[in-house]
Amino acid sequence: MIRVMLVDDQAMVRTGFRMILEAEPGISVVGEAVDGREAVELVDRARPDVVLMDVRMPNMDGIEACQTICASDSPARVMMLTTFDLDDYVHAALRAGASGFLLKDAPPEQLVDAIRIIAAGDALLAPSVTQTLIDEIASRPAGQPDAFPGIDQLTEREADVIRLMARGLSNAEIARHLFLGEATVKTHVGRILAKLGARDRVQAVVAAYESGLVVPGGA
Repeated sequence: MIRVMLVDDQAMVRTGFRMILEAEPGISVVGEAVDGREAVELVDRARPDVVLMDVRMPNMDGIEACQTICASDSPARVMMLTTFDLDDYVHAALRAGASGFLLKDAPPEQLVDAIRIIAAGDALLAPSVTQTLIDEIASRPAGQPDAFPGIDQLTEREADVIRLMARGLSNAEIARHLFLGEATVKTHVGRILAKLGARDRVQAVVAAYESGLVVPGGA
């Protein structure tokens, strides 16, 4: 059973998400919070697998709450909810430890799929959010590899794998592209995450972009 906690300052939004998720087999909503501060206090008691977190809330916003939860001992993974006018928050939330982003107007089936993906230990970004992130990184001066010491520890094959991760390829797709077994690719991904100190694939890709290992438009 996937345990989900809902965090949004709008009661109608929480009610809508609860109705969608509790209608799905294998998913249970175990708690609700009206702001980031309450979410941080509730996460230890509710023990969720996934926290569905709004970005903009009173008292403590979603980014600060995400950072606090991800820095704690809780195994909960955080998926941020955003709208097109909140895209400036994408990078900050990923650096805070978010495992993904989903647009608030996503269809119900996409929300359910996203919850299952995050709970399984993977990461997810809505396509439009991914493009925003890449555009934002591309607008900065070229990154410096020494800002991410783990980048220099990647083998040539691991660098190949992370470049394909940056293109959004799954382990199976990477395996076909590099003529490797899927289990071998999974091992490479695990080593990449360990070397970069990344929580998941999204954070590893962000580090690859910021260090200059992956160039926007040339991944």
